[in-house]
Amino acid sequence: MGTVGKHLTASSSMEDAAVVTHGSGYVSDPEDDQYSDNDFGPSKLGTKEYWEAAYQKELETFKDIGDIGEIWFGEGSMSRVLRWMDNANIPKDASILDIGTGNGAFLVELARQGYRNLVGIDYSPASVELARSVLQAEDLADVSVKEMDFLRCQGELRDFDICIDKGTFDAISLNPENTEEGKKLYVQALKRALKNKGFFVITSCNWTKEQLLERFNEGFEFVRELPTPSFQFGGKTGSSVSALVFKQVH
Repeated sequence: MGTVGKHLTASSSMEDAAVVTHGSGYVSDPEDDQYSDNDFGPSKLGTKEYWEAAYQKELETFKDIGDIGEIWFGEGSMSRVLRWMDNANIPKDASILDIGTGNGAFLVELARQGYRNLVGIDYSPASVELARSVLQAEDLADVSVKEMDFLRCQGELRDFDICIDKGTFDAISLNPENTEEGKKLYVQALKRALKNKGFFVITSCNWTKEQLLERFNEGFEFVRELPTPSFQFGGKTGSSVSALVFKQVH
């Protein structure tokens, strides 16, 4: 078993740390889930400085004891995407972009499932170094990891069959500066990065299904919602995580 297999720590830290309406046990009600960007305030989780410091610590820990650190939303978040990819018969040579790759754990799991055309990006230099180190430890040094800000990639990312986001749009939504501009830039960058009819898979603890459908309603077609743990309260059903699949359409 490789380094990642020995030291994966299933964590929902993004859910726990983000003090937001949806991520704090929001009970979904279609009448209340109207598109709104005022559901939560800015947070340090939306800053590059926070993530650079966090991944620098994880990088040092990995060098010391081989522990890759936390997996946002837990291992289940990766499993549900991988199950969908398998059920959707996604080819093993599909070009896949991991937006905000963090420690590269998802890239490792994708490679283990036989996917071989993988790219991970992150704007944190420490994240990129950590992800490369983890991949090398797993004998997966051929997987590409780039230091890049998705909002300012200037068209460098194109023609991907699948783009995967597990918490990056959440972090952008929490940025204390230019939050609305950041969300618009994200959608524009996503449209450029995907092929026509390419898939976008997003996991979020900040946004409800209805809000994500509204945010990605132009140029995208809703494909399906991936099952996530749910709870009942007051006769209503809710979830602390949303996981949706979209297809880009022109």
